[in-house]
Amino acid sequence: MNNYLILGATLFALGLLGFLTRRNLILMMLSAELMLHGVSLNLTAFSQAHHHYQGQAFTVFVLTVAACEAGIALALILTLYHRTRSLDVANWYSLGESTPPPPKVEQEAVESAPAIPPPRLTISGRMPQLKEDDEEIMTNA
Repeated sequence: MNNYLILGATLFALGLLGFLTRRNLILMMLSAELMLHGVSLNLTAFSQAHHHYQGQAFTVFVLTVAACEAGIALALILTLYHRTRSLDVANWYSLGESTPPPPKVEQEAVESAPAIPPPRLTISGRMPQLKEDDEEIMTNA
């Protein structure tokens, strides 16, 4: 079992080192896959050593996540390459949307605009008992 754990830890360490030192997106995604496979190897080794199948079940989920990550990463890499013609990670900043300039507001149009009355809500439920002063306010409004 020690050999499997050492191999899994080595795969994870190599993947982490590759992910942190590379600037090419394809190599970074391959390094992330290497880390996931190192973890799945360790899970399978622990599962075999303890005679339980939970580690193998987790390995199936890790491999599923790795496959999904590979598909999404491929789509992102293709989008970046089509826009910048490079796979350098520094180009990710150029993909953001530019902030639009604030709208131009003419002062004359704002000052001459008529005041909009506040919205009125309809009364729902039972009608309250109103005094004479309140009835005049309701009919004038």
